Amino acid sequence: MNRYPLWKNVLILLVVAAGFYYAAPNLYAPDPALQIAGASSSQQIDERILGRAEAALTSSDIGFFGEVLQDQGKTALIRLTDREQQLRAQAVLARALGDGFIVALNLAPTTPDWLVQGGAAPMKLGLDLSGGVHFKLEVDIAAATERKLAQYESGIKKRLREERIRGRVSIDGGQVAMQFREEADREAARREVVDLYPELFLDRVDAGDDWLLYAQVTEQTMAEVVDYAVAQNLTTIRNRVNELGVSEPLVQRQGRNRIVVELPGIQDTAEAKRILGKVANLEFRLVAEANAPISERQRFEYRSPDRGGMTEWLERDVIITGESVANAQAGFDQNGQPNVMISLDGEGGMMMSRATRANVKRRMGVLFIERKYRTRYEADETGEERPVRIPYDEKLLLTAPVIQSALGAQFQITGLDNPAEASELALMLRAGALAAPITFVEERTVGPSLGAENIQLGMKSVQVGLALVVLFMVAYYRVFGVAAVVALSANLVLLVGIMSLLGATLTLPGIAGIVLTVGMAVDANVLIFARIREEINQGAPPQTAINNGFDRALVTILDANITTLIVAIILYAIGTGPIKGFAVTLSVGIVTSMFSAIMGTRALVNAVYGGRRVRALSIGGLGRPAGGLTETAK
Repeated sequence: MNRYPLWKNVLILLVVAAGFYYAAPNLYAPDPALQIAGASSSQQIDERILGRAEAALTSSDIGFFGEVLQDQGKTALIRLTDREQQLRAQAVLARALGDGFIVALNLAPTTPDWLVQGGAAPMKLGLDLSGGVHFKLEVDIAAATERKLAQYESGIKKRLREERIRGRVSIDGGQVAMQFREEADREAARREVVDLYPELFLDRVDAGDDWLLYAQVTEQTMAEVVDYAVAQNLTTIRNRVNELGVSEPLVQRQGRNRIVVELPGIQDTAEAKRILGKVANLEFRLVAEANAPISERQRFEYRSPDRGGMTEWLERDVIITGESVANAQAGFDQNGQPNVMISLDGEGGMMMSRATRANVKRRMGVLFIERKYRTRYEADETGEERPVRIPYDEKLLLTAPVIQSALGAQFQITGLDNPAEASELALMLRAGALAAPITFVEERTVGPSLGAENIQLGMKSVQVGLALVVLFMVAYYRVFGVAAVVALSANLVLLVGIMSLLGATLTLPGIAGIVLTVGMAVDANVLIFARIREEINQGAPPQTAINNGFDRALVTILDANITTLIVAIILYAIGTGPIKGFAVTLSVGIVTSMFSAIMGTRALVNAVYGGRRVRALSIGGLGRPAGGLTETAK
């Protein structure tokens, strides 16, 4: 009686050993590091660029080591000897390498290869336990205003052309200026503008032979434009963060035009910075006809390498933009070249069909627009040089195919340089276009948000709670208490191992879940031991008491833990942030505590008492005297 078969003992040992293996990476603290990546996903980092970075750090007396190229030359990682030098080192490398590169803060893992090869990785820590990155982004309000004015200008031009009203339309400062030769044309234009954009304030001005009409944007409208730009950017950034696969991110608005992004546990911060800050969009325009006036067309360079140096004139009128894209997937065409499959929304598909049906055999250009920055260093009042970022838009033509037939809501974009560029473009379109450019005004790896003292107290709470439980269990339950303590230690190892394997994020509330798990784990053992003592008091032999105690307490243990697990699942489903972290830790802890209390403790008790004739059990408490272990011949 009370003897596990060999396979069950081996199974328990294998599970505990796996727990130790996957929990072990958490013993190795990461190194502070800098990650270097190209501004474009297709850009490569080679030994020459890495050498420039090393020389810049050396000349600035910044200690580093372990520099290495990663991801087949897409990124480089340089480890630093001092975390306090991380921000200074980033500024040094950003200036030394220039605007064509992204230098991001990172934490480099130090997990040994023998653990990495088995798929083991350290548990992700939340921002309150150090680990992750914090970005503060600022929405460019001026650019949002300019974009809105450009929409007004384009819409007014199109309406006047449709109504055959002759006049000149342009942007003059913060308003749309319209110039006419006849007063009747001005009045007719005024009626059309009022009908088209009733929110604009119109002002008539007479200037000699010219009849002028100014359309001004009211403060209320501008406030709505800013709110829309920030809200749209907030949604887009959330979509991009979801594409990165970050667990428990924080994306929220701060003030009038700033957005805070916190990405706990993320490793590739350079990729995150590039994806979040990418201001890219597409415009589909017809290639201008040879006899079209210069004022109605613009000239752009081809991006495709097989058309290097060639340029093309496109019409100023835009058919659709990337904002009409409902879905985009990167792939390959029939010739094995990278492409992006585009699916438009209902309105975009209708506009594309209408435009291409009327222009079969003409060519249509796909224009890629990307906001970039040039960095200039200027001395402030203290004489210290500080970076000043100057924005500019890079507009490149991806392709200009001939329209063979009317296009619908689905088509493909070709002419891309490589699969990485196609994947990045598809992600940008799928996540949504930014309504206005954004600038990184703050970036840092996040240490304890509640202070080092709170973290130490959190860890101390686990240690004190565990110590008190150990003392009580050993003093009160003796040999059985020792078995419970060993099983409890294995339970904590399993809990950490499973959370590391699942990639869960540990936060301060998660530590509270671990403390609760410690209490719940011994609670199951207390139920079992109380049942064993009750069996002994009723006169059952020791072996029978052990067997009945474990078997009859099982129903109660399952009932208590399953109801708690249901509550944890509900917390995870409706909670956010720290609440989810607590729910994950609690859920995993319930599963591991049931395993350790039911199977682990019994395996240890079986190892001590199983297969022997015992006259008394060392279980403490009331009932029969708790004598020592007495073994007789079988």
